[in-house]
This record gives sequence, C-alpha cells and structure tokens, in this order.
Amino acid sequence: MKVRIFITGIGIITPVGSGYKEIKNFIKNDNRGIRPLGLFRTFQHPPMPVGEINASLPNDNVPRNHILASIAANEALEGFQKSVDAVVIGTTTGGMLTTEELLKKNEKNSDAYKYHSAGSVTEYIARRIMCKGPVITVSTACSSGTSAIKIALEMLRTGTAKSVLTGGSDSLCRLTYFGFNSLQLIDPTGPHPFDQCRRGMAVAEGAAALLLEASDNVPENALAEILGAGLSCDAYHPTAPHPEGEGALKAMTEALEDAAVSKLDIDYVNLHGTGTIDNDLSEAKAINALFGDKKPFMSSVKGAIGHPLAAAGAIEAAISAICISENMVPANSGCENPDPKLNIYPVREPLTHDIQYILSNSFGFGGNNAAVVIGSCEGNGNPVSIRELIPLEIIGNECITGAGETDVTMARFSKGKSCKGLLPISTISRNLSPRIVRRLKRLPQIALSLADAVQQHSDTNGLPSSVFWSTGWGALSESYDFLEKLFESDQKFSSPTDFIGSVHNAAAGQIAIHYKADGPNITTTGGDYSFEQALLTASLLTNNTKESMFVIGADEYHKTLSRLFDGSVLKDRIASDGGGALLLRRTDNPGSLKICPLFFENSDRNPDIIPSLIHRLGNPETINKKFGSIFAGIPAAYRKSGEKQINEFISLTGFQNPVIDYRKYIGEFASASAAATVLAIQFVREGRIPEPLIGKANVTLQDKSILMLGTGPFVTAIEVFQS
Repeated sequence: MKVRIFITGIGIITPVGSGYKEIKNFIKNDNRGIRPLGLFRTFQHPPMPVGEINASLPNDNVPRNHILASIAANEALEGFQKSVDAVVIGTTTGGMLTTEELLKKNEKNSDAYKYHSAGSVTEYIARRIMCKGPVITVSTACSSGTSAIKIALEMLRTGTAKSVLTGGSDSLCRLTYFGFNSLQLIDPTGPHPFDQCRRGMAVAEGAAALLLEASDNVPENALAEILGAGLSCDAYHPTAPHPEGEGALKAMTEALEDAAVSKLDIDYVNLHGTGTIDNDLSEAKAINALFGDKKPFMSSVKGAIGHPLAAAGAIEAAISAICISENMVPANSGCENPDPKLNIYPVREPLTHDIQYILSNSFGFGGNNAAVVIGSCEGNGNPVSIRELIPLEIIGNECITGAGETDVTMARFSKGKSCKGLLPISTISRNLSPRIVRRLKRLPQIALSLADAVQQHSDTNGLPSSVFWSTGWGALSESYDFLEKLFESDQKFSSPTDFIGSVHNAAAGQIAIHYKADGPNITTTGGDYSFEQALLTASLLTNNTKESMFVIGADEYHKTLSRLFDGSVLKDRIASDGGGALLLRRTDNPGSLKICPLFFENSDRNPDIIPSLIHRLGNPETINKKFGSIFAGIPAAYRKSGEKQINEFISLTGFQNPVIDYRKYIGEFASASAAATVLAIQFVREGRIPEPLIGKANVTLQDKSILMLGTGPFVTAIEVFQS
C-alpha cells in the first residue's frame, strides 16, 4: 500500500496573531510583533526587543509554554473526530519560566515543579487529547519543531501511526532571554535578517501544531502535503554554524531527495534567517550552493515574529502550508538593504503568486539542521510504500552506574549487589582528553565517556554517522549555575558557557563534533521513557543507511534540582546517576545481537494497555516461548501502578521466567533503562540469567530474548535477542 502524508489541521499562536485567519492577514499585511519585553523584569531600560505574545491566555494552572502548546493543539484538532495515534512535539524550555519563579522564591515543595520538564509539555497535550500511542518530545534547540515533523512523517510512513499531532512550542523565559544576550546575539533594534546592517536576533515565543494523516487519497480538508524532510549535523561547533553552510546544504539536499522534488520545482524558500551575522551568512552560502543563480522567492519571517526557538520550524511549516493554500509569499521584515555579500535578495513586500512547493529551513545549536518540503495537494504528490520497522544490530554496548563502568557494574549486578551511587567525575572522564572536558560539567562528561567507551570496545572501525541522545532532565548543573549567578547578581550577569551547556542537546552536539557525525542528531527527553523514545526514533530515521549510529541515554544527579524535579529520586536514600550507550547499525547479519522497539503506549485513561501489549507481542504461548526473562523498569514514583501492570501481565500470560526489577539494583535516575538495556544485552550474549538475581539456579536463556518492559505512566517494550 502506498500513502501520502497530508496536513489536515493547523493550529498556531505567534506574536503577530493566532489562528489561520490572523496568520493569513499577517502574511498579507506584513505586520510586525517585535516589542520590548514585558513578561518579567530585567535590568535593561528599556528591555531588549522580543517576540512576546500579548494576547490574553487562559489560566490553566500550568506553565505558559504548556498553554501555548495547548492552544495550537486545540485548533489543529478542531473537527477531528478520532484520537490521534501519536504526539511528537519539539520544545526546549519546558516549564522553565515557572521553574525560575519557584527557584527564585526558594520553593522546596517538589509538587510545584511537576511541569518543569520539557517532556511534560508533550505529555500534557497527549493527556488532554487522550492520545494512547507514542509520545515523543524532541529537544534539538531551534530545529526541534522541524525535527519533530520529520519523526512524525516517518511514523506515518512505517505504519507506526495513521495520524500524528506534531509541532513545536516554547515560551519566553529568563534562561533564553538572558542566555542569548550573554552570547551577544541580540539586536537592540530588533532583527534584520539578511540586511547588511544586521546585528542579531530577537528571542520570541509561540507554538504551532500540525495534524498529519496518512492516506492514499487526498482528504477533503487537506491543506498541503508533507513531501519529505532532511536532517543533518554540522559537527563543527556548539553554537556557531559551519562557516560554509555544509550541514544546511546537506539537510536541504536530503529533504529534496526524500520528497522526490527537484530544486527547480521549489517556488519559495522559508529561510531560517535569524538576523545574526554568522547564521545568515552560513545559510546564504548553502542557498547559493544549492540554487546558484536560479533562486526561487525566499524570505525569513523572524524579522516579524522574532525567533521562537523550538517552535520556529513548526510555525514556519504552518505558515508555509497557509502560503500554499492561499498562494501568498510573506515579506522578509527588517531587511531594508540586503547584504550584497550574501547574494540573497529576499522578498521585501508580500506577494500573491501561485505556490506549489516550499522548502522550509530550521537550524539550531549543536549544528542541528532540518529542512522540510511542503507541497500543494494537487497532482500525484509523493506516495510511498508502507515499510516495517526492522531490528537494529548491536555492535557495541557500554554503561556507567554508581558501581563503575560496564565490567564492574556487570560483575556486581550478576551477584545481586547494588550498583547505586555516584561515580566520581574524575573516574568518569579518565579516558577523555583534558582538552575535550575542560569546560564540560557532569552530564556531557558522562555522555562523552559512554560514547568513547562504546566506540572503543565495538567491532567496527568506522565512525558513527548519527547520534540519538536521550536525557530525562538535561544538564542540571549548567542550568542551575546559570540561574544562580543570574539571581545573585539581580539579573545583571549570566554565564554564556553555562547557557550553551544548558540546552538538552548540548551533549549530543559534543558527541557529533568529537566523532564528525554529520547525520541526524536527535535529542529526546521524556523523563523515565527518554531512552525508549531515542531508540524508537533511531529505528524510524535510519531506514536508508548502513552506517553505525549512537543511541545513548544518561542523566546526572544534582543535589538541589534532582529531588525537586524527579519524584523517584525522592524515594531512594542513595543518590544515583549514569546511563547506557549502544552502537547500532541496520544490517541483516545472521547470528548477531539485535534490538527492536516493540510497544509504546500512554497508560492514562487506557485500562486495556496490558492486553494491548500482549496482543502486540503475540499471545501468551508465544510470549512464554520467545522471552526468557523480563527486565522490569518500575520508577519509584510509580511503584504502585508499575507493579500492578507487571502483575497483570504475568497473570494474563502465565509468564514463569525470571522478572528482574532492575531499578532496585541500578538506582533511581531517568535513564536507568539505558544502563539496564546494556546489562540485558550482556546476559543475552552469555545466554544465562545468574542465580543471585533470581534466587535459584542459573536460568539458561536457550536462544530466548529478554523483554525490557517499562511501566508507569507509559508502558514500553523493547526486545533484545540473538538472531
């Protein structure tokens, strides 16, 4: 069966308006929404210009970011009579605006921080719209929204879902406002993309949601078609783009190839165009390399709305769909005198023109590049055959726990001894060059150490091309240190180094730079299920490559923030952190170790989730024949519901093989499942479950698999097996 992917719903809220009609008017009239910040107090008089939403927002007792995302989601789903199969949202700030206020007041009640995490935005939307399927939060800085669209696209192409709500959302907060200011990337007169006098960007906020549906026919309510998308990484610098625009060019080229569209067919390019000197120069070089002298119409809308970070790509995809539907081209606000050195002459007044194909660009910190091709529903579009997700071969696996690295952890775990605790940072980074870790704090050092170990101990000589990084809470040390210095100085001083390191994808960028990995670079963040999201994303996005890839999950313990943010940490007297790393590739080698994501459902208002899991795995007889053991992930904060889910599974299947509650040994941290997966791989490799873990004689796996079963608010299943 062949399907096409259609946009059948759009929701959008920006500094220049919200909803389809208001955005259409913005495109037509070239309104500008840049004004001095009014959301919170600053030391500057007047405050720096931002793209702030001045509309009255509902009081839903959740952070501003969650409200913006909800407004966009509600509009996108208006008239949709079913439940969507999955939700994929890009965000960077999560509930940070609220968290900043709580930390400033020295609030100690952990319940007050329940909406802090970036993942809580997507989970909040999924609960509101009663989505039972996979929920993925993407945090790749300013490319998050477009990266989320690419993941949603591949979900639909693989039959993982038939409908997906995707997009991006971010609100203004002190971290980003003062952070970008500390990097001297803000233009006090507002952004002027591609102008010869441009000096910087304006931080903004907003949200957009797209309802995507797979169909072999054009739905009546279809607004446009997602034809293809491309992802790449500069692997060059934590914040600066590649000076020649190589990564941007790669993303655009791959998007066109994925869409089966010629560059000559593109009618309009929605430029990333932030207004910073280096970003505009890099993008201009990529555009010139791709299009030469035959450039289509092009413009950036960030001169009008500012840069809404993770929401940017989603907002611009929504604007692109409206442009196609209405045959309009938006102006490049703020560009009065195009910089002749760029050889980019953007549209300076709104145009009415027949638009069939649009290329929309998004680039972010860490060298993350994403581009999407959106087309008119007219014609034959880009039908693709539904493909299945296939297992990935494991060519390396390493972990770090409080006990030590893989060998030490495995030895203690096999004896039924605790692996909880915090490894000294000097031990974690002992194999890394001092030059590499000189300015890095705990989480990126864990990440790089895991990547180094898994690469060094693998059976491949080639370097990985892609990085799939997951973290439940991100870089807590950098975020805390940035805010502490900001508050202590009454918001006058902040650390640019800590700001750069505070973004969730900072570690992924460091890994890519170290290994020159220029393929997809994706960061997922969904609390205790972040690693599962990363593995699923890796399976979705690596269909056409046989190069190796990192799939890594890690979290750090922070003495102040961990117990405020993570309810499971509160319930364990031993502070723990660490993670796990896999080096994978897509091959059909017989007899090799393999891993495959099998199941991911939201347990909220889903009483049949365990029967649904059993149905996905086969039936009770198949399950008992196939799986020699279950590694159960039961976060302490959800111990009661998690144990109930495990017991229901055992009762309905009659499962009699060992069930190992691994968090009792590894500890309570969000990426415990990544470390546990490494240990499960070791047991499958050895073909047995040791006696001390099960209280009886060693159990021989006899070619059976291990089922990694996550429980709690989500139920997930991963199979580790020998093919």
